Amino acid sequence: MNPRVTMARSIPRLRPPIWSLSALASCGLSLFGWAPGLAAPQPELFPPTATFRTLQLITFTCSRENTAASCDKARSQADPLLDHPRLPTSCKDVLWSINQQARVADSNSQSRRDALDKAAKDLTVFCKPQVKPSANNDKKPAGGLGGMNFGFGSPQPAR
Repeated sequence: MNPRVTMARSIPRLRPPIWSLSALASCGLSLFGWAPGLAAPQPELFPPTATFRTLQLITFTCSRENTAASCDKARSQADPLLDHPRLPTSCKDVLWSINQQARVADSNSQSRRDALDKAAKDLTVFCKPQVKPSANNDKKPAGGLGGMNFGFGSPQPAR
């Protein structure tokens, strides 16, 4: 057999197919946390305040009307929020109390209405995004009594 023909036939066998190089490259990149075409999972955002306002109004309706439709709707909206990773514990406590108290009662007593109304009001207090204080708010005002300067120890010379 001719050696040139044998060598020519073996060269394609030595080159790996193009698809295997791209597969190896994407495997290698995915090991480092990045793969083409795959986006990193986005962190779950804090629910909008409109969600809590809607739940608040539905809870007020459940408190006032004591109907199965409004109380079931309040519980169905509060329940998925209990598993939200960004909500603080105080907010989840309020959601839990809505989930437990928003049930149709035989008599719509004043204590039942007060408990539901308090939970609904607490939603807007405890279920809001935490705002980090800015650097400008940390500065103390000039003067000794909350920014009021009575002329003693004034930073500017008297004229």
